[in-house]
Amino acid sequence: MVVVLLFSTAPAVSLAAQPADPARGYAELTEQATRLNEEVLRAQEDLVLRRAELERATADVAAAQQVERQAKADEEGFRGQVDLLTEASFEGARFNQLSALLVADSQQDFLLRLEMMRILAEDKADSLARLSGAVEKARQAHQVAENARSRAAAATEAAERLKADLDARNRALQGQIAEVRTALARLPAPVVSQLRDPGDRSRISVPDGTAGIALRFALEQRGDEYRYGATGLDQWDCAGLTMKSYAAAGVALPRTSSGQAAVGRAVSRADVRAGDLIVYYASRSHVAMAVDNARAVHASTEGQPVKIAPIDAIGPIAAIRRIEG
Repeated sequence: MVVVLLFSTAPAVSLAAQPADPARGYAELTEQATRLNEEVLRAQEDLVLRRAELERATADVAAAQQVERQAKADEEGFRGQVDLLTEASFEGARFNQLSALLVADSQQDFLLRLEMMRILAEDKADSLARLSGAVEKARQAHQVAENARSRAAAATEAAERLKADLDARNRALQGQIAEVRTALARLPAPVVSQLRDPGDRSRISVPDGTAGIALRFALEQRGDEYRYGATGLDQWDCAGLTMKSYAAAGVALPRTSSGQAAVGRAVSRADVRAGDLIVYYASRSHVAMAVDNARAVHASTEGQPVKIAPIDAIGPIAAIRRIEG
């Protein structure tokens, strides 16, 4: 957000506080609205993350419950095997070597009976081990499911809080936008005409590569309307324009200007070149794209179209980031 042709911004005050200076009131209100818009966008991103976390936790609950059900079924199956083998050992297979010798009809019969006793003992031991493993697996699966349920509950609560916060911020933003439009309507007609002027729309050469593709896209939007929260096709907010410009070059940027202030690498003011992102204000609530070392193209604010402006006139620079090179 910026009004570069008239005045510099000042600490936020309400329109009613300075009725004698509608131009300053308009500038201050647009700056407040831009900050609110950035807060709304951040809240939207946070809500998306929390809802994704909730989906993952819900899926984890379902998966853990399925594992738990299978483990319990295995447990019942192995328990049945152990019960059968235990019953067999008491009813039909309680032999020791002496009893096997006494009832054997021959030496071969004796050896066969001993082998049967060994197999029976091994089967019972194996089934007991399997039963023990199934019981432990069921216990672990139950714990995983409980943990996933806790995460899902926490994610649900966080998402609900964020949704309430987002709704409140949206209401505040809409109220601020209404004030901005009222302030805009109070400006003298020549001033409004100056604000709505799209400025330089001449053909501008751009560099090769990713930055050039992004800059070309941004320049093609000159004259488009500014709208809070918009990402095209013919309406933009500041971060929506830079995000879509770099998307045209195959680069994904965050949705917010504060998020874009953390991508790429830092660049000094003296080294700014075409395609660099220039982020403004301590709140990092506005972003523009450098056309060259002196000018930038940006979606400014309510009442002004996408246009080129002097880099240093847009506002106090908080960060400069280079996406490539």
